Amino acid sequence: QVRLVESGGGLVQAGGSLRLSCTSSGRASSTDTKGWFRQAPGKEREFVAAIRWPDGRLEYADSVKGRFTVSENNAKDTWYLQMNSLKSEDTAVYYCVRGVGLRIPQAYEHWGQGTQVTVSS
Repeated sequence: QVRLVESGGGLVQAGGSLRLSCTSSGRASSTDTKGWFRQAPGKEREFVAAIRWPDGRLEYADSVKGRFTVSENNAKDTWYLQMNSLKSEDTAVYYCVRGVGLRIPQAYEHWGQGTQVTVSS
């Protein structure tokens, strides 16, 4: 059974930074794309960033491009989301994911429990 555990959320002022981490355990597929989604109150879950399998290509939602960076440590089966220049509209629950790799939630089989990120203006 695959388990994803996130850490690093919290409260930050606008313009600040946070780094989220996601560690995977269990027998996961080596061909998974790994990434992040988020869900703000009253809104649908949306794609944030991903590291595509097999070429490691990095993808970002337009709303975070240039501010967020996704990376991974394969040896630890851990991936990260560095979030800089945070805005109030980035406030959401952030979920790490691994799966087939499209930009829709249905493409991801495994989800973390979610971590709250709150940006105060």
